[in-house]
Amino acid sequence: MQPFASHTGIAAPLVKDDINTDQIAPIMHSRSLKEDYRAMLFHRTRRHEDGSEDPDFVLNRPQFRSAGILVTGHNFGAGSSRESAVWSMLANNIRVIVAKSFADIYRENCLQNGLLPVVLGPQLADAFIDRVVAADGAAPFTVDLVALRIRGPGGPDIAFEISAADRMRLLEGLDDIGMTLKHLEEIIDWERRAAALQPWLQSAKDNRKPVQDERETA
Repeated sequence: MQPFASHTGIAAPLVKDDINTDQIAPIMHSRSLKEDYRAMLFHRTRRHEDGSEDPDFVLNRPQFRSAGILVTGHNFGAGSSRESAVWSMLANNIRVIVAKSFADIYRENCLQNGLLPVVLGPQLADAFIDRVVAADGAAPFTVDLVALRIRGPGGPDIAFEISAADRMRLLEGLDDIGMTLKHLEEIIDWERRAAALQPWLQSAKDNRKPVQDERETA
């Protein structure tokens, strides 16, 4: 995945609680063999039934069409575990979501795909939301994962926290496989020691009978 160090972009306020993954990436768009993740994002909210855009939806407003940061409320990403709810963000160049809280699975999917989930406490979050609303897309904010700071118009830098492991994963661009491969030498060393100490395991045979296809006996 693409490493994340810092991101500068317009911040769009979508200040609602309990926005779920079916709202973010409607299931109807996941039935295609060639999904358009860019068009998928908030499709049902962004468009009327006739397919025309809803001009009142925040990401349809001219100043937020190229937003790179989404600012939202509590429990963002609730519902199903569909990873397309993260892919659709990235397809629209949104690399940071600042929320009061995230659904656990959605937050993990963000970390697995190089999207930074920032959690701010109630007071800091409300103050940041006020700054984003006041800026109204006229000036960008910068979210700096190295310095653990958010910088932008309307006030001082805002400090945020993230675990050291999650920070390292994003900075180095590592998913779970990448994290495991960081310990490749230790894994190889363990397997060598296990082979020396328990050689009988290395020659063990799988005596299970293969499952026969029922169609062969029909």
